[in-house]
Amino acid sequence: MSFLTEASKNIINLPRFAKRIITIIIDLGLCISCTWLAFYLRLEQFIKINDITILAVLISTIIAIPIFWLHGLYRTILRFGGTSIIFTVSVAVLVYGIIYFSIISIFGIQGIPRSIGIIQPLLLFLGITSSRIAIKFLFPINTSIKNIENKKKLLIYGAGNAGRQLLLSLENNPEMKAVGFLDDNKQFHNQTVLGQTVFDPINISKLINSKNIDLVLLALPSISRKKRNEIINDLNKHKISVKTLPSIQDIVDGKISVSDIKDLIIEDLLNREQVKPDIELLSKNVSSKVVVVTGAGGSIGSELCRQITRLKPKKLLLIELNEFALYNIYEELKNLNQNLNYVPLLLNVQSISRLNEVFRTFKVDTVYHAAAYKHVPLVEENICESIKNNVFGTFSIAQTAIQNNVSNFVLISSDKAVRSTNVMGASKRLAEICIQALYNKENKNTKFAIVRFGNVLQSSGSVIPKFKKQIRQGGPVTLTHPEVTRYFMTIIEASQLVIQAGAMSEACEVFVLDMGKSVKIRDLINKMIKLSGLSVKDNNNLGGDIEVKIIGLRPGEKLYEELLLGDNPQKTYHDKIQKAQDPFIPFDQLKIELDNLSVLVEDNRASEIKDMLHRLVPSYKSNSKIVDLYYEESLKNKNDLKKSTKVKDQENKVVRIKT
Repeated sequence: MSFLTEASKNIINLPRFAKRIITIIIDLGLCISCTWLAFYLRLEQFIKINDITILAVLISTIIAIPIFWLHGLYRTILRFGGTSIIFTVSVAVLVYGIIYFSIISIFGIQGIPRSIGIIQPLLLFLGITSSRIAIKFLFPINTSIKNIENKKKLLIYGAGNAGRQLLLSLENNPEMKAVGFLDDNKQFHNQTVLGQTVFDPINISKLINSKNIDLVLLALPSISRKKRNEIINDLNKHKISVKTLPSIQDIVDGKISVSDIKDLIIEDLLNREQVKPDIELLSKNVSSKVVVVTGAGGSIGSELCRQITRLKPKKLLLIELNEFALYNIYEELKNLNQNLNYVPLLLNVQSISRLNEVFRTFKVDTVYHAAAYKHVPLVEENICESIKNNVFGTFSIAQTAIQNNVSNFVLISSDKAVRSTNVMGASKRLAEICIQALYNKENKNTKFAIVRFGNVLQSSGSVIPKFKKQIRQGGPVTLTHPEVTRYFMTIIEASQLVIQAGAMSEACEVFVLDMGKSVKIRDLINKMIKLSGLSVKDNNNLGGDIEVKIIGLRPGEKLYEELLLGDNPQKTYHDKIQKAQDPFIPFDQLKIELDNLSVLVEDNRASEIKDMLHRLVPSYKSNSKIVDLYYEESLKNKNDLKKSTKVKDQENKVVRIKT
């Protein structure tokens, strides 16, 4: 007995993938044995294995396993399954039986009795059902976690197919218990679906109190973002946690299960519909081309690589300075498409000689320059290195592109380049000026595109993960200013629009992505707190759960961001992309200024660097003192040295007086 107990524990602890393989092997065995048994029942004698029986078995297994997979038989956690197992098996075997019956009994195969097409599916239904029930009893759920009182009570929003499948998968779940559906369709109201009542969402407040609801699960994978946002805003009025299923594009297995449930992503809180990309524009400068992505391991760079991989370039060069980041994206892309030729290059974009070798050797067609330092406070504290990377790195790789007749060059810029109050934004605007000046210096072969956009969700520098972590830890959530606003866009949409904008350039143009309406960060935090089932602690609610703490604007931070320097944006033939007309400095004048800036950077003269930035980027208005860490420390050392020298001079003076 102890042997069986130990064996069952070992099987339970196997990886999910291994347990699926075991289940598939069991089903293959059942297909074989049920076919053989069907022949016995039909012929009333055991027959030897021959070509006819082998053919009948092959037909059975080839049909059964894919159908069972598509119907979710291998996604269900069998120990937690109840009547839903029989329902799922019934549907899957019914589909299988129809196909098997059609092949064996209707169309007919010489040598196989037509009645096998009826007998075998019936036997297989009994076998599959029995095996699932046997597994449930052989590997029982630990009774210590089955206390119903400890289960979270939830409502499923959506009584359609996704909601029903979710309800079935929740049966015998040790942590959650569904007590009803919510649905906007009036025809469903007060009806019973799979034993659960469908309620009108207008009564949500009463339901929360009467049924002690802890959680609402959104099972609405196909509704529009606008409608989804309206529902979330309504739920946001109540102190209740909200979770969701993936979008319809993510549901590819044909079966919804508890494992699909996830927290609301931040996109669910933004009233923004994603525009479908123009496939022709996406492919124009990428498909069958040799493409370079700098900063390939960063947030934007890595997503550009993923999108480019799907567009099947001839070769994709990954330029990255960080070894670990390069390794991660290289491994991920190989799994995404093993047949594509990836070239991972540990390379600093400031190295002109090395860049020239790479561009000449690989005959590059298109460049997406995403390598940059973008974290505003860190750039303020590391001015010199940031100027090297953001300005001189951009100048170097753009110059290399021109020298090697690269067809298209795209600079990933930022909304912070517009009327910047920080070094990061000023450096990005100066990088734009470098591109404009280089193009206008008799360049005819390389087309340039400068693409500006705002904050990207899921990026490494985004504040959203920080807010989520602070909420999970019980607060406080730190906010720099109650009135601060930002533009937001998903990383996928931003990357696709960057590629499309780059394909639209005919010369050297500044493109601005339509970011939609700006979002007040305070309102966003409040939504995140409430949809976690918690309340905001403030003067109106001293007994709340999570406090929002105002810590003050950081050096260089703005209350709001802009995307245009002027008021004359031009429309393009893409609804989400506009063109800006911005001034630039002639190349000969700029080259002299950059040479002077290079000297200041090498000498770490942060104060003079900021003065030069003000001169080269007139729209830059710094709103903070210098906080560069090296500059502050060197200044402190100089002051200490002056004090020490002054003290020694005074001591020497006293000695002279005494003598």
